[in-house]
Amino acid sequence: MGFVILLLFCLLVWIAARSASSGDKPGKTPALFLPRQRRAGLAGERRARELIRSVRREGDLLFANVEIEYEGKPAELDFAVVNRCGVFIIEVKNYVGFLEGEEDGYEWIKYKTTPAGKTYSGTVKNPIRQVKRQIYLLSGFLKERGARVWVEGYAFLLQTNSPVESGRLLNGTPEIDRAIHTEGRRPLDRDAIAYVAAILRACGEEIM
Repeated sequence: MGFVILLLFCLLVWIAARSASSGDKPGKTPALFLPRQRRAGLAGERRARELIRSVRREGDLLFANVEIEYEGKPAELDFAVVNRCGVFIIEVKNYVGFLEGEEDGYEWIKYKTTPAGKTYSGTVKNPIRQVKRQIYLLSGFLKERGARVWVEGYAFLLQTNSPVESGRLLNGTPEIDRAIHTEGRRPLDRDAIAYVAAILRACGEEIM
């Protein structure tokens, strides 16, 4: 009996250590126990985090998992970048397989073929529509707090398998770099950057 308890204790310690090293937030389900699709999403977010960090320039502030609500509608932004060019949302998707759909469609169809040659299909959210919604919500959320700033948003498909071409899609680090360093309609001064950053810092995790 004592051996079983010791074994369980060691397992719990290992899970806690694994969660901490993988960036799981305290109080959230360890990645080990999440559904496969959610684990793929977390792995994609970690990869995207490093890619975004690789193109950061002096003055760029990066935030992850930003939770906001506007007009009673909640949203969680994968990443938000604040710099003199504006405020930029990056929604990350790690859809594996072949995608089919339209730019304005509510959902896309995803096809995945197993090593045995069997093809399965399912639906996924259209990330372009999703990021357009996030732009609206973040703009309103910031405006309510006195920050009238230019907000842009993009979907970053890690597998570069979008069924459509769109200015809202990013397909690699050069496009991320260009997107977040292209001046928007309202360039931000130092005070505006600091104010917006303080708001986002209270809603998410700042990435150093």
